[in-house]
Amino acid sequence: MSSTILISGGTLPDGKKSDLLIKDGVIAEIATAIKAEGAHTIDASKAILLPGLVDLHTHLREPGKEDAETVESGSRAGVKGGFTALSAMANTSPVADTAGVVEQVYRLGQSAGLLDVFPIGAVTRGLEGEHLAEIGAMADSVARVRVFSDDGHCVFDPLVMRRALEYVKKFDGVIAQHAQEPRLTQGSQMNEGIVSSQLGLKGWPAIAEEAIIARDVLLADHVQSRLHICHLTTAGGVEIIRWAKARGIDVTAEVTPHHLLLTDELARSYDPVFKVNPPLRTESDVMALREALADGTIDIVATDHAPHPAETKECEWQEASFGMLGLETALSIVNKTMVETGLMNWSTVAERMSYAPARIGRYSQQGQELAVGAPAHIAVMDPTQLFRVDRDLVASRSRNTPFHGMELPGQILATIFAGRVVFEGNHV
Repeated sequence: MSSTILISGGTLPDGKKSDLLIKDGVIAEIATAIKAEGAHTIDASKAILLPGLVDLHTHLREPGKEDAETVESGSRAGVKGGFTALSAMANTSPVADTAGVVEQVYRLGQSAGLLDVFPIGAVTRGLEGEHLAEIGAMADSVARVRVFSDDGHCVFDPLVMRRALEYVKKFDGVIAQHAQEPRLTQGSQMNEGIVSSQLGLKGWPAIAEEAIIARDVLLADHVQSRLHICHLTTAGGVEIIRWAKARGIDVTAEVTPHHLLLTDELARSYDPVFKVNPPLRTESDVMALREALADGTIDIVATDHAPHPAETKECEWQEASFGMLGLETALSIVNKTMVETGLMNWSTVAERMSYAPARIGRYSQQGQELAVGAPAHIAVMDPTQLFRVDRDLVASRSRNTPFHGMELPGQILATIFAGRVVFEGNHV
């Protein structure tokens, strides 16, 4: 394939129609009616051109859980969804709590070659919440880790959390907290509320999330360090983040696509595909999250892409694993919930799904505006083209998408990474 790519007639995030010429891995020209004989041409006349999407929160499972996902299969799912950078959470086996493991994940991403894979390092050894992991060694490693998280587990001990926040300051790192007070959520199965009471399933109360968020923003303020809140789900949590930002506390937050669309009413089916941590909440929570994403209280969209093999999801609800797929449908769901509703425009989508996550993760070669000289990381999407989600056609190794059978607006036509077409015409 030609190393020169012409994207013809696309609409930039600011609404302007333009062609993009890509040469040698960078954007060489932005203009109308560009002529490029011999170039690989992509017809974008009905498409929005976005900077390559950046996901700050995925579970790629490798090493140790390759039956659910590998770095390569997760990368394939990523480019199918318009992503050019994924951040891989630390709950692998072995846990990514040493320089050796994060370097392995980093090199697996390079070997796959479809997008940038940035390992996230564990905050504590073995995700056990007791002793700090090799944070400095991971930061100094080839992987240059800047995001640390025990996601799937909350760093519940306030002293350990304080020490972690203090430690990452020296290299401008950030702690990404899974906000869940464990004593309030033991044995929980879904959101605590009317539905959980009617179904007889143990509830996961909103206060368990909000209490940790409140504690941690105060800790971050006290030590003057960067804090990121993973998968915000409650209206109360939104208000705490809004208060913290008004005080000038250096906190950022993310929301997942599934928490922008789905509610706890879906648990009435007893289908474990809807079992996730933190759980699906109420309609009022969903509306609060949408408003907060629109006004910037919530900084980014992150998928929390969590693949699981069939045996851990196609079983009784109480026995099923928490988590759902998200990479291949994220942009379409944001289009449906935020753009088509008038809450956001495409410039804001670019900010929430590319620029801001790259800034938080300190990914210098990602999340850049589409401009001459910038790295050619680009997602080409037709926002009007509908597609039906089919769990049997996903690129992930797992099939646990909660959107199976849904018709969503917005088809990724092509994904370009470092000046190469890595996805086009439904082919990776």
